[in-house]
Formats: sequence, C-alpha cells, structure tokens
Amino acid sequence: MKVLVIGGGGREHALIWKLKQSPRVEKLYCVPGNGGISDEAECLPGDVKSVDSMLEIANRIRPDLTVVGPEVPLIAGIVDEFQKREYPVFGPTKAAAQMEGSKSFAKLFMQRHRIPTGHYAVVTNKAELHSALDHLSAPVVVKADGLAAGKGVVIAKTKEEATTVALEMLSGKMLGEAGLRVVLEEFLEGEELSFLVMSDGERGVPLVAAQDHKRVGDNDTGPNTGGMGAYSSDKIVDPQMREWLLNHVARPVIQGMKTDGMEFKGILYCGLMMTAKGPMVLEFNARFGDPETQAILMRLDSDLVDAFEASVKGRISEGDFKWSPDPAVTVVMASGGYPGSYEAGKKIYGLNEAAKVDGVKIFHAGTTKRDGEYYTAGGRVLNISARAATLPDAVNLAYDAIMKIRFDGMIYRKDIAARGLRATK
Repeated sequence: MKVLVIGGGGREHALIWKLKQSPRVEKLYCVPGNGGISDEAECLPGDVKSVDSMLEIANRIRPDLTVVGPEVPLIAGIVDEFQKREYPVFGPTKAAAQMEGSKSFAKLFMQRHRIPTGHYAVVTNKAELHSALDHLSAPVVVKADGLAAGKGVVIAKTKEEATTVALEMLSGKMLGEAGLRVVLEEFLEGEELSFLVMSDGERGVPLVAAQDHKRVGDNDTGPNTGGMGAYSSDKIVDPQMREWLLNHVARPVIQGMKTDGMEFKGILYCGLMMTAKGPMVLEFNARFGDPETQAILMRLDSDLVDAFEASVKGRISEGDFKWSPDPAVTVVMASGGYPGSYEAGKKIYGLNEAAKVDGVKIFHAGTTKRDGEYYTAGGRVLNISARAATLPDAVNLAYDAIMKIRFDGMIYRKDIAARGLRATK
C-alpha cells in the first residue's frame, strides 16, 4: 500500500520510521518532510496549512492511507475533505479537532461532561477580565483560545501581570486572532503526564504513557518550548491509574464527542497535571505529541499500519498494540536561541557515529540535506531517542550518542527523564 504522512518534524520522522517497518507498506510519501525523512520516504513539496495543496498531492499519488501529523491541517478540515473523496485518513474531523483548536471549547466540553479540570473563565474584553480575576487567586494561567504555536500560555505570578498579558492578547497585537478570546485558569501544581489514546469514534485504547519536558533549561528553567525531551516507562502510570484515566477522562471525551455529534477518531492527547487532589486535565490535543511520540513509538513492537486502519475503520482494540516493557527516552537538540530567534544553515557533524550507538535512533526535526550533508533548518533540530532494558541505560545511550554530534550553537537539556531516574533510585 501507499502511505502519505503530512508534516515535517521529529514526530513525523518517527511515524515514517515505524510505518516503514510494516510489510504492508510498499511506498511512503511525506509532505514536506525534512533532511532525515528524505532518507526513508519520498518527500514532496507542499503547504501543509493549505487543504487544497494537500488534496492536489493526494489526487496525484492516490494514497491508501494518509496520516496527519500537525494540528493546523486537522483544524483546517483536511480529514473532512479527504473523506469526501474517499481517501482513508487517520485523524479527527474539523469539528472534533476543536478540542485542540479552541481552549474555551475544550473547557466548556469538560464542564458539560464532568471531566476533571481546573477552575476557569473565558473573557473577550477588559470588563470581563477584571470580573473574572476577582474569582481567581494568583498565580493565574493566561491562555490564548486559539492556536499559538506553543506561545499562547503564560503563567502570571500576580493579577497585575495576568491583566497586562491578557489585555495584550485581547488586543490582537501579541498573537493575532488566536488571542481575541482568552481563557484564565487556576494554577495547578504537580507532575505533568502525557496520556495518549487512539480512538475509532466509539472506543479508546491507551498508548504507553510519557512525560514531556517543556522548558528550555535544565531543572525546568527558562521559557516554555514545544518540548525539549520526553521519556516513557511503565512506572509513569500504574495499571490502576491507567484505568482511572481511561474511565474518567479519555472514554468520557470519546463518548461525549459522539453524543454531541462530533465523533472523535484518531489520537486524543490528554495533557494532565497529577495534583494532590487527583488528575486534572490541562489541555487536549487532537494528534500525536512531539516529542512524546518519538519515545512512545520506540516502545511499539506491533504494526502501526494495522492500528491506524483499525481507527479509520471503527474496529480498534487493545490487541492492535504490542508494547515493549523497555523504557525509552528522547532528547531534543535545538538551535541556540530557541525558542526565540535562532540561525539556520549550520552544518551537522557526527550523525553517522551517533547512529552506531546500539539502541539509538536519530529522528530529524528541523534539518535539510544537501550533497549528502545535513544542515540545521529549525528551532528543534534533532531528536536523539534510545530504548534499553532500564531507564538509566536508555538515558545513558541517548547522551552517549549526543556526545558524538555537533553543530554551531547547539543546545540540549542534560536532565531529561530526571524524575524517572529519581524514582528508580
């Protein structure tokens, strides 16, 4: 079969790598792909933000399965348009993708279906803002309602700061249309958890749990990023908590979406805070997380094509997945200056030596390939992923590989999976 993957980051490279292992896949395409993906799939130029551009490619290659990586095409309605033309596509419809596209939609949905989340208020002007802040105590989490490429969340230490940030969002100067509606939330404390479930619109099957590292610096310092690393191990969530999350979060979302006439197929990403009062939902995404996917797929020992097809055809079950008990870790190597401004076009050295480290797979996130050499082309450049019998071994393998790689200005965190390592001691 012919498979098309839409996207060009580390998540998509991991998906390509796993899909390529299926004996059913004869031809892999990726739009637009990147330097590393070009070694494993045929990369095609195209604008992933344009549904028309994606349709033009699909009409040309006629894929037997399309997998959508990023959120923007999902929220733009790519699944609806592919379905109209009877192209099998993995992911939620435009209506269902609102769960990620609008934070106020998600909050109202959770309130309606009694899914645990923090106290909140939705505001659209200065008067509503001042009224809402009277009912919240500092610190206050200020979120742009729409997509803001990871820049739409600010933890304001005081109400004065919350007011300043919210007004800047509402003015449209900070984030454009994404901030014209703002969600204010109570600040929740605890350990964050990424809990992903694959849905066929009726049922939901959990993937192995992971933990993301959002801040740019060691010990969770510095600004938030798209993610600087992740790890996955069976110790993150015990079987009892896994069942609780399925029964009180994931399945109520899937059933609630169906009841509301917005059947949710694809990946439901539940971003959770494990608070002293119990798990609370921070956010939902309508697709695989990045870089959690890289660590999660390192542990998958079954055919990903079969699982995607089961979701598309409405017949998913736990039997579609076989997981390794071995932990996995992913460390992001980024350009100096990320998540702010950075320079691209830096030559990358040592990839061949790093790839020889046993148990390691290098996923490219922001690279280009010219004349057989790789160059930086994004904020997040490489994802060094490793799987081993123990978490300390997986961490050591990933950092062993990193020590063999270099490019000008490269940065990476040196404490990925530190919480998990502390737990093993």
